[in-house]
Amino acid sequence: MTDEALIVLESVNKWFGPLHVLQDVDLSVARGEVVVVIGPSGSGKSTLCRAINRLEPIDSGTITFDGQPLAAEGRALARLRSEVGMVFQSFNLFAHKTILQNVMLGPVKVRKEKPAVVRDRAMGLLERVGIANQAEKFPAQLSGGQQQRVAIARALAMQPKALLFDEPTSALDPEMVGEVLDVMTSLAREGMTMVVVTHEMGFARHAANRVVFMADGQLVEQAPPAEFFANPKSERARDFLSKILTH
Repeated sequence: MTDEALIVLESVNKWFGPLHVLQDVDLSVARGEVVVVIGPSGSGKSTLCRAINRLEPIDSGTITFDGQPLAAEGRALARLRSEVGMVFQSFNLFAHKTILQNVMLGPVKVRKEKPAVVRDRAMGLLERVGIANQAEKFPAQLSGGQQQRVAIARALAMQPKALLFDEPTSALDPEMVGEVLDVMTSLAREGMTMVVVTHEMGFARHAANRVVFMADGQLVEQAPPAEFFANPKSERARDFLSKILTH
């Protein structure tokens, strides 16, 4: 991991009406770093994740990606979005396209790459996430865990510089969570820059370089996982951990 920051948020503020959902958030993510964002519901975690690729515009502050300020619109924004892959809670796959077509769509349509080249890459990625044998099926024929692995392959097909995950396992049945986390853990080990909003504390412990704890729109504390889980500094984090780690 190099120390060069790939994603930098400075004094980021966001309101939804009277609700101040991001309050003066400062965060930088180094190349190759895996940052896991945790905290109670409504703490601003998903908004933070969505602000990084401008799915959620911010009200003040700055966000830079790979040295460039986030573009507001147009081609520059499309370019940014192709460099920052996003995996959502819901899989957002095109129901009428096969798994392989879903993975190929971005590079062919957005990047105008040659289908034959993209097809090989897409098959390689489906192999990597363990579902190459499902390539010709349609999303409805796959389990939720398989669909989420397709969504990860689709994000990787654009060869992004970073991946954002917004609660990628929260819509899954419990027995499918592991297969998705395994893929994410292997990506983390391969050095993919990742910002992951999740409730999966095991993943935070094993795969994160750093845990960021948010509450009430504020970044309350951040530390390496071993340190954070063993010795949270803030009352809010202690309270949060006591509620989730006792069950």
